[in-house]
Parts: sequence; structure tokens; C-alpha cells
Amino acid sequence: MAEALDTNRLSAGLFIGRFERAFAAEHGCRHAVMCNSGTSALQIALAALKEQHGWQDGDEILVPAVTFVATSNIVLQNRLTPVFVDADPVTYNLDPGQIERHLTPRTRAIIPAHLFGLPCDMTEILAIAARHHLEVLEDSCETMFVTYRGQKVGAFGALSCFSTYVAHLLVTGVGGVVTTNDDELAVMCRSMMAHGRDAIYLSIDDDDALGSDAARLQMIQRRFSFIRMGYSYRATELEGALGVAALEEKDAMMRARRANSEYLIQRLASLKAFLQLPTVPPDREHAFMMFPLVVKPDLDRDALLNELEGRGIETRYMMPLLNQPYYRRLFGDLEDRYPVAKHLNHHGFYIGCHQGLTREDLDYVVEAFTTCLHSAQPAAKA
Repeated sequence: MAEALDTNRLSAGLFIGRFERAFAAEHGCRHAVMCNSGTSALQIALAALKEQHGWQDGDEILVPAVTFVATSNIVLQNRLTPVFVDADPVTYNLDPGQIERHLTPRTRAIIPAHLFGLPCDMTEILAIAARHHLEVLEDSCETMFVTYRGQKVGAFGALSCFSTYVAHLLVTGVGGVVTTNDDELAVMCRSMMAHGRDAIYLSIDDDDALGSDAARLQMIQRRFSFIRMGYSYRATELEGALGVAALEEKDAMMRARRANSEYLIQRLASLKAFLQLPTVPPDREHAFMMFPLVVKPDLDRDALLNELEGRGIETRYMMPLLNQPYYRRLFGDLEDRYPVAKHLNHHGFYIGCHQGLTREDLDYVVEAFTTCLHSAQPAAKA
């Protein structure tokens, strides 16, 4: 950070460039584009696909019925139509077996979200996409540095999007990244996050060392030219510097999260009569950005969470989407059409397994769960 400040430069420069190159290499991609949030990354990535393929307003994009609201919001913000796909009851990710029943002549893409740190079943999703000529945009905001069948997340779709927000895996305070192997899409994303600016001038370095009068004149004529709808989604060198530093510690961070999650799974195994614990299929790794849990249907989840919160253990619902107030106003009551999502909406939650947690912290969590669950209240009858 001190070095970044000493350069007297806050707009994108050395550190964002270093971070982008290293992040792309970590995920097996040619390009990484850093912006100001994971949501911004998703919005410009989908906008780039819409422009590249000439999609029309109202065309349909398949999204998970269980995910953070941004996955679906960015579809609406691009004047496209989200179509929801139910979740897998074990991994909680989009269920590939439910995709084809939602396809119509206006379906254009699938946005699988790698939730909680676990990659989706990308083999099946990509096969369906290929059969029906659909694009794939990975929402990997909760998942980094892990593989599905030996391949890193972030390199399956036409584009992939990550978040470096303060509560995520690799932290820059705020920030997001688009990865892609498509040169055109990378340039379009850089343009869109800078107000739709002409690609001749996407960095303040682009007008340095112009070698001829003709080149300088072209730069003068196009430097303030905006060729598409764009946004002000740029990150600063300070976020880039934090990203470079965080990458140096990412292996230790990932080891600690895995160790914490393994310890919790081991210690909470005696409570399987009350809780569905996380499952990691053998063909993929889990980054454990969060530790997802589902209470059995005969238990009162909210009473349990109230007890845990009273003991200082913070909780979150498991990414409910369809029952959000705004979505109910937009789409009506959809929950009964998505039985797995409905079950997770009413019985799922997660807790932290952050690398900063000590063994003493984890033992406290286990003790609290044990005490609370053995005195848990039954769920209210419908």
C-alpha cells in the first residue's frame, strides 16, 4: 500500500496490472479485468455477451433459484429476463437435471453460481449449453482457486466473475474480477467499466509514446469517444496493491479454511440427526467461503439461529432469492414451483469458517450447536 501511494497514482497502473496477470494465471485464463465489485463484474460480463451476440431485450437467461440476489439482478439490469432453475439438494448449486425443462426459443445463456466455495457440475452444464447453443457465464464470486475435475473455476464459461469484497476469500476491501480467454470480450469489459469508452484509450498510459503525428491525431479524436453504454466501475491502485499482497498469502488462507471446515464437519458429525452437513463431491474441491448447513424439517431454524446469535455466533440465511420481497413483487409467489429452493429458503443457513478462527473458536461453535440442538424447538406446523 505504501509503495502504491508513493507512486502518486490512484488510477489503474502497475499494481492492478500485476494483480490481473497473476489472477488470470491462477485460474487458467488469458485475461483478468479488475473492477470495483463482483456485481459490477457480472453486469459488464453479461452486457458484453449481449452485445457480442446481438441478444434482444427480454431474451432469457437461466439463473439458480438459490443464489445471492446479484446473480439475478444483473440480468434485469441488462434488460434481459431471468428464468430460475432449482437447486441440487446436496450441493445447493444449480441442478443440471432441471435446466432443459426451462429452455425456450429465447433462452440465450446459463449463469451457474459456484455457491459457498463449491464448483457446480460444469460437465453437465457445458454439455447442455453446447447442445442448445447457449453461452455460459460463471458466477464465481464465492469460489476461487479450486478445481472441478482438475480444471480451475473461472475457465469454463465464456467469461467468469469473482468478488474480492471484504467478506470473501481474497480480500481487497471492495473489488471484482472478470476472467476470459476471449480477447474481444476482455476489451469490451474494460470499455464498459469506463463509461463505454473507445478502446483506444482505456488507461491514462495509452496516450504515452505515440510515434507519429497521425497516431497523436487519432488519439485526440478518439480519446473522448464513447461507443457503447458504460458505467463507472473502475477500481483503484490501492485495491490492486491489496490484491497483489493477498495473492501472496492465498495458499495459507485456503489451507486454514479447509482445515477449519474439516474440523467442523468432524466435530458436528454427531449432530447429523439435526443437521445436514456440507458435502464435497469427489470430483471437485471446496474453497469454503462459508460453512453451509440445513436443519432437519422438524426443527425451528429461526429459533436455533436466535440462540446461536445470542451466543455471539453470527449466521446468515442460505441465499434465499425467490422469496425476497422485491422478487415477490416482480414475479409473484414462485416458491412452490422450486421445491428444493423452498426447502433451503426455510431450513438452510451458514456460519463462518474464516481463516482467522482459532481451534478454541471452533470448539466454542461446536459446543454451542450441541447445546442448542439438544434443546431445539420443533418447527411450527403449517
